[in-house]
Amino acid sequence: MAEVRDVVIHHNPDCGTSRNVVALVEAAGYRPTIVDYLRTGWTEPQLLGLFAAAGLTPRTALRTTKSPAAELGLTDPSVEDAAILAAMLEHPVLVNRPIVCTARGVRLCRPSETVLDLLDRLPPGPFAKEDGSLLIDATGCRVG
Repeated sequence: MAEVRDVVIHHNPDCGTSRNVVALVEAAGYRPTIVDYLRTGWTEPQLLGLFAAAGLTPRTALRTTKSPAAELGLTDPSVEDAAILAAMLEHPVLVNRPIVCTARGVRLCRPSETVLDLLDRLPPGPFAKEDGSLLIDATGCRVG
């Protein structure tokens, strides 16, 4: 069994993609550290570190659906990254999720199956997402 520290998931339990990532990681035998960022919030160094490691910018990490991004004027292309970052600190929901950290790297795991690239082992098959889409077949191979 992997150690808790081997996988960190910045998670929103109300998000199906985020729940699928947690399920995939746990099915692969990991015990991830789950960070409910909507409750804990973000710090600027934390976000900047995650974005740098994942190759993201505040704009590319901005959640525009089911968030106040448009109402706050953040979807306008003229808005600078510094303003988006400041808004993310005030409104944690503006950060797209889930962001997953492993020894293999850091990634915004949308779609959820991209988390498999960050794991040293796959879950045994068959494995399907919440919506029934098969990700791992009965022989343990990735589908798609």
